[in-house]
Amino acid sequence: MKVSELINTGEGVIIAMIPETDEESCEWNVYIVNTKNEAIKNVLINSEGYGEINDQKIKTSTLRWYFETIPVNGFALVEIIMEEVFGLNNQYWVSYSAGETMYDKRFIFLPESIQRKNMITIPVLNKKGVLIK
Repeated sequence: MKVSELINTGEGVIIAMIPETDEESCEWNVYIVNTKNEAIKNVLINSEGYGEINDQKIKTSTLRWYFETIPVNGFALVEIIMEEVFGLNNQYWVSYSAGETMYDKRFIFLPESIQRKNMITIPVLNKKGVLIK
């Protein structure tokens, strides 16, 4: 069996960014949200930012996060993200297992997509934020 046959693109998992306060300038929290009908396990997330600002190529450090289990309709705080990197592509590469299957999905917030005008109510959290499905 090929590796590509073992890895499936996951459905029902969301990465959401939610402002910590109602102020115009603040930190935002990044959450992983499980809307699947089953718990997800061995959740590994790689996060990084990359792109150009003022004609200068920028790449942030790669951070790794691990969560043993996220229950049905559960969530976990991944990290706090600063507005200074909203001009970059902010990528979250998520791998997890559900049942006997391993899933793999990349979520990318494009430059300037993390704005209050793009906020909607985030499932499970019931807070306003920006999400990628």
